[in-house]
Amino acid sequence: MNANSPSAAPPAARPRVLLLHGPNLNLLGERDHATYGSTTLRDVEERTTALGLELGAEVRCAQSNSEGALIDLVHATRSGDDGIVFNPGAYAHYSYALRDAIEAVAGLGIPCVEVHISNVHAREPFRHTSVTAPVCQGMVSGHGIFGYELALRSVLHRVAEWRAARPGA
Repeated sequence: MNANSPSAAPPAARPRVLLLHGPNLNLLGERDHATYGSTTLRDVEERTTALGLELGAEVRCAQSNSEGALIDLVHATRSGDDGIVFNPGAYAHYSYALRDAIEAVAGLGIPCVEVHISNVHAREPFRHTSVTAPVCQGMVSGHGIFGYELALRSVLHRVAEWRAARPGA
């Protein structure tokens, strides 16, 4: 490891990202293989955490089927997280409360990238609109599990931009 490698950065300088999963994502690997594949939530978390380490970031993982618990987890990012990769599941289509929570932390410089395993625009019409995406810094949809990698890279890019714009912050 050399002094220029991202993992050589002191732990305090490492970005910390919340990988957050909404309802029914605990059933990945069991549910609707044609749409979601056979990869489990644990596999997704391990792969994303490993990529985070490669990129010099810490990834912490959480999942809930409860809207209120997800809102609490988004709010908690104010206490040390630098970004969020979030698959809100079906809540993306109707949870204005989650939208408001994401908007609140985004206003504090905590970027959120929404991710969906399936291409939501190729599915039922009610899935075509996300109420949470407009307050996120980006959205990744239809890339399967690889979408989490894209979303993590995007969040880390946004965190780097934020830090560069606010030296010492």
